[in-house]
Amino acid sequence: MDTADIAAVDSTLVLLTVEEAARRLRIGRTTCYGLIRSGELESIDVGRLRRVPADAPAAYLARRRAAKRAA
Repeated sequence: MDTADIAAVDSTLVLLTVEEAARRLRIGRTTCYGLIRSGELESIDVGRLRRVPADAPAAYLARRRAAKRAA
């Protein structure tokens, strides 16, 4: 079972890899790193690893939708 299968099965994950977050947003890994670098997508360092809180992709989407409605 690879990481994607584990993430799909275990909805209790608290932190996602950047690749898992990108998959949830249906964007590429490089684009996801760009969102993290710009501060649009929350992430944290865990030792030498970069992780995205499981609720961060949904929060990013909610902010984008609110901004579009306000425009």
